[in-house]
Amino acid sequence: MAKRDYYEVLGVARGASKEEIKKAYRRLAVQNHPDRNPGDKEAEERFKEATEAYEVLADDQKRQAYNQFGFAGLDGAGGHDFSSVFRDFEDIFGGFDFSNIFDSFFGGRSRRSSRGGSRRGADLRYDLSIGFLEAAFGKKEEIAFTRHETCEACKGTGADKGSGKSVCPRCRGSGQVRRSSGFFSIATTCDHCGGAGEVIERPCTACGGRGVVQKARKLKITIPPGIENGKRISIPGQGDGGADGAPAGDLYVYVSVQPHEFFERNGNDVYCAIPISVSQAALGAELSVWTLEDSHQARLRIPPGTQHGKVFRLKGEGIPLLQAPQQRGDLYVKVLIQVPTRLSPRAKSLLSELSQVNGEEQSPHPVRLSELN
Repeated sequence: MAKRDYYEVLGVARGASKEEIKKAYRRLAVQNHPDRNPGDKEAEERFKEATEAYEVLADDQKRQAYNQFGFAGLDGAGGHDFSSVFRDFEDIFGGFDFSNIFDSFFGGRSRRSSRGGSRRGADLRYDLSIGFLEAAFGKKEEIAFTRHETCEACKGTGADKGSGKSVCPRCRGSGQVRRSSGFFSIATTCDHCGGAGEVIERPCTACGGRGVVQKARKLKITIPPGIENGKRISIPGQGDGGADGAPAGDLYVYVSVQPHEFFERNGNDVYCAIPISVSQAALGAELSVWTLEDSHQARLRIPPGTQHGKVFRLKGEGIPLLQAPQQRGDLYVKVLIQVPTRLSPRAKSLLSELSQVNGEEQSPHPVRLSELN
């Protein structure tokens, strides 16, 4: 089968820059790599074709010869030196998270992973449910959880007393094993030593060679005033202990706030509703309104002629700001006019008299909904 033009293979113009050629090859190499397309011969051929095209167009001398004479200009060049592609491999995929590609191909680390070395402990998550008012004003809370801690018997080494570590026989201390894949020789993390390059001769009896043991812990934490539902609190160094004495991970406490029976939150503002009578709405009133603090009631003035659904604002009676607890949001109170369902004879007489005095319409004219408060 006749060869395709190298520029056509990479999908670039003849005047494309080196950077454009590099990007085009990177895209095709990742897309058609044999390990990502097992058993797909067509993908493997496209991968080889793209690699061959890049090897020529990335070399100034070869590209010039190809531009002038086509494939004939490459005759006698000693074949395609794919090693130049491999030498530039890190540069080709610079800025690209190629470790994820290796993870998806082989389930392990890329060859950029460092062998051996201590690994930081894992982060832990703790889910904490608190009340609405506890979230508003903060609280101290003791939580109980389990975590992996450095084994005291072996100091985190995983080796029994008097024992040590030896070079891994599989990777011979490199922490990686190499496998051939098409044109590439790819290094993956050694599954025998986990990339450490060493194996424990005699595992610690206390931790089974893991270097960590599981322990139950209790910890007092502070819930800051104003915390919102779904927020997390970070506690450094309270996660799982690291291997070989490495630093511990962090503990993240995720806060779930229970709803309140009467109050609803929007940012740092709080909303509630209170019932008032027809006479209070018509004549006005001075009311005491419950706030977030049980020991504190705020005064609310209802002006005469207040309509159903009117919202009043009580400044500074909301939730403290998380970063500035001395400042607080506002409390918004909606009034709901309650019409009595049972009336005494005296009340009926008074309301009837009021109706006559006001000359209430028996056939009211419709009004626009937008005119309603």
